[in-house]
Amino acid sequence: MRISDIDKSILEKFRQGTVIPAMPLALTEKREFDQSAQEVLTRYYMDAGAGGIAVGVHSTQFAIREHGLFEKVLSCVSVAADHWSEKTGNKIFKVSGACGKTSQAVAEAGFARNTGYHAAMLSLMAMKDAEIPAMINHCAKVAEVMPLIGFYLQSAVGGPVLPYQFWKEFMGIPNVVGVKIAPFNRYKTIDVVRALCEAEKENEITLYTGNDDTIITDLITEYKIEVDGVYKKVRIKGGLLGHWCVWTQKAVTLLDELHSLVDCGKDIPPELLTRAVEITDCNAVFFDAANNFAGCIPGIHEVLRRQGLLKGTWCLDPHEVLSAGQSEEISRVYQAYPHLNDDEFVKEGLRKWE
Repeated sequence: MRISDIDKSILEKFRQGTVIPAMPLALTEKREFDQSAQEVLTRYYMDAGAGGIAVGVHSTQFAIREHGLFEKVLSCVSVAADHWSEKTGNKIFKVSGACGKTSQAVAEAGFARNTGYHAAMLSLMAMKDAEIPAMINHCAKVAEVMPLIGFYLQSAVGGPVLPYQFWKEFMGIPNVVGVKIAPFNRYKTIDVVRALCEAEKENEITLYTGNDDTIITDLITEYKIEVDGVYKKVRIKGGLLGHWCVWTQKAVTLLDELHSLVDCGKDIPPELLTRAVEITDCNAVFFDAANNFAGCIPGIHEVLRRQGLLKGTWCLDPHEVLSAGQSEEISRVYQAYPHLNDDEFVKEGLRKWE
């Protein structure tokens, strides 16, 4: 499958930049797959205005593979999205996670392609001890199967450090459609942007932020990268974010606002920078930054549970739970920033989605 095989309207939405929530996994109290709740989440994201959904990624819990749930979850979401698309007319860009050594990653990409996904986002955790040429070969093999999204995952949750030279070579791989930049590190973010420009792929590969700690700043910043005496101007266009799998309708409104500001060339209002800090404060709580992200997935689940979108905070690993004080902190940011949540939107839509 090549980039040119993707429906033009769906690809254009991805190129312009959109909201792509990194979907969590819905489980019952017995830690079994809750298909109905997974379908509800899919409909919520689509009605909230998300232009894509990412499944089988970190927020979905990488352990779905060990529990035999990878195929089941991907199939469920793809079918639910297609059915809702037929009903609403809203087509979305479907992203599947892929991980493991080359044989596993290629097989996962093949399954995703055959299940109706448009691109594979490749985690390199299993290749963290490999040399750069081996990593590039690994990525190229997956890109032969379907369009590829590169993924710079933060080291706090297992991502390897990927130097500039890796990204310079990665940008030259055929069939790469985008890169999710998520090292939670400004220096490493610049490495990716500079590599894109120096590889002369800025018009072919779309950048998405995965830096949940600096969402607004990433999306309003224009990078000016000098290449052979010429300055290239590049922007991160959208977000593929775990943070955006909660309060998604407000995330869509935010991205539309940011795109409008960029398009008209107006000055960035100070209020927007204040909101950037508010969102980062919420993210610190949801992702449990105080405890080195130990409760990041249960934190996301807790917000969705409070809204009625999930029944509980259960993870596949019974030891993966909210950290001490994390629930109270979620209550704090709920009270401090009521303008950031989409509780009313969810309340009005739940009956329709269930």
